[in-house]
Amino acid sequence: MSCQRTFLSAAAAVLLATAGAQGAGFAIIENSASGMGSAYASGGAAAEDASTVWFNPASMTQIKGVSIVAAMNYIAPKADFTNDGSTFADGSPLTGPNADGGMPALIPTLYATGQLTDQVFLGISMNTPFGLGTKYDDDWVGRYHAVETDLLTININPAAAYKINDRWSVGGGISVQYVYVNLTSAIDFGGLMGAPGTADGFGDLDGDNADDLSLGWNVGVLYTPESNTRISLAYRSKISHHVTGDADFTVPASAAPIVSAGLFKDTGLTSDVDMPASASLSAFHSFGTFDLMGDVTWTQWSLFKELRIKYDNAKQPDSVTTENYQDQWRLAVGGRYHVDKTLVLRAGLAYDGKAVKNEHYRTPRIPDNDRTWVSLGLGYRFSELFGMDVGYSHLFVAETPIDNEFESSADPLKHRLKGNYDSSVDIFSAQLTMKF
Repeated sequence: MSCQRTFLSAAAAVLLATAGAQGAGFAIIENSASGMGSAYASGGAAAEDASTVWFNPASMTQIKGVSIVAAMNYIAPKADFTNDGSTFADGSPLTGPNADGGMPALIPTLYATGQLTDQVFLGISMNTPFGLGTKYDDDWVGRYHAVETDLLTININPAAAYKINDRWSVGGGISVQYVYVNLTSAIDFGGLMGAPGTADGFGDLDGDNADDLSLGWNVGVLYTPESNTRISLAYRSKISHHVTGDADFTVPASAAPIVSAGLFKDTGLTSDVDMPASASLSAFHSFGTFDLMGDVTWTQWSLFKELRIKYDNAKQPDSVTTENYQDQWRLAVGGRYHVDKTLVLRAGLAYDGKAVKNEHYRTPRIPDNDRTWVSLGLGYRFSELFGMDVGYSHLFVAETPIDNEFESSADPLKHRLKGNYDSSVDIFSAQLTMKF
């Protein structure tokens, strides 16, 4: 197990260029450049390349021979926070500057599909379906709520599909998922001793599930009523993670009496986190040189009720952050225009609803809100063997207020963070495809 942990931790370090969650909650839906160009309106119905194995395994039956896709997605978020009345637990003004918590991310993905017979198809996807990264200055006004947040998943999903006849195909797969989490925040030891803001410490919580990888499953069906029309329905199960790790505390000398009582000593930790189930319905129709696509996706974010961290130190009480997420919907429509046999142009629009209920449950770790996607892209075939796709999306994020008074991951005081986020996201994707 130690070798497995070392390998996965190294992989996380490479991939964790602060994975920015650009779907609702902490979902990452940037899974292909071909899909990016149409705001992922194609879902599993377009079945354009091997990335369809992730969206709907049944759609692999539309990919003849062998197809390989390697994609890279660059996410550049902006999350500028402006303070508007934040206070310490005693009601006095919370000190510290405003900050931008957005950090760029580089997310790789890899897909492959192969046709065994006229009816049997196999595929595999390797991607990052959930993740987030925010980082603020150590002295910012919301430092007791969050300083740095890193969450990464690595998902390996082998799948198979069976073509029943020209109209119906079914498919399914198993997901093996690794999760890494790192949470840091300042701790107001001054406040614990009756003088808020005079003696800050620091908490660093780190964990993964490398010793107990988590499993999930997915299924899909593809209906082709006629050659130019496809309807896709796909479902992914929730995946439950049991995370173990360490809590490291930096304590100022003036807080020695608190430590002598057994609190804020370095210790082990555990936490249980569920990644949500989802279901997608998508449709595709070709008018010849123009293809029209649409997708509706539901995600069961209501599973995420709280973030609870349990410490091995019996004297350190659980840290609990109430989340109370709600189920979320994403709607997308897109099209692609075939200029000729080598060049295709893409465009799409999407509305991505928020998972956070309101400003009282919103946290600076995940300043989630409604998003509107505007996407453009193109694909070019160099030959029958090689092709390249690029895509760009700008996400307009609704005005995002926060008014949260909660117990942070390390600090038992309930400081109030009140203000507004001015947010937006730019995403650039590129992929190479090979078909033979």
